Amino acid sequence: MAYPYINVGAGEIATTGMTTKDASVATGSGATAMTLEELLALPPTVNVTTAARALGIGVHKAYGLIKAGTFPVQTLPLGSTVRVPTAELWRVLGVKPPVQ
Repeated sequence: MAYPYINVGAGEIATTGMTTKDASVATGSGATAMTLEELLALPPTVNVTTAARALGIGVHKAYGLIKAGTFPVQTLPLGSTVRVPTAELWRVLGVKPPVQ
């Protein structure tokens, strides 16, 4: 699945396939999507609000997609809480963690 806010091309960072500029686009809600540095600093799982910001969509859209079963990232329902694995989020966004 392709995402229109991720551009791969001139100026890309080799380990990620995206530039910081490409990763930081405005969403419809006026919030700013995450920078590459923010994406790489995420904990092992994040809440839906954080995942939505990383994907460049609004939180209401994210919950609607989860409810419809079409959210682009695997979710972990934990009672009344939903968590999103960061590794899956990175995979969908084409982000590769730096080699250490």
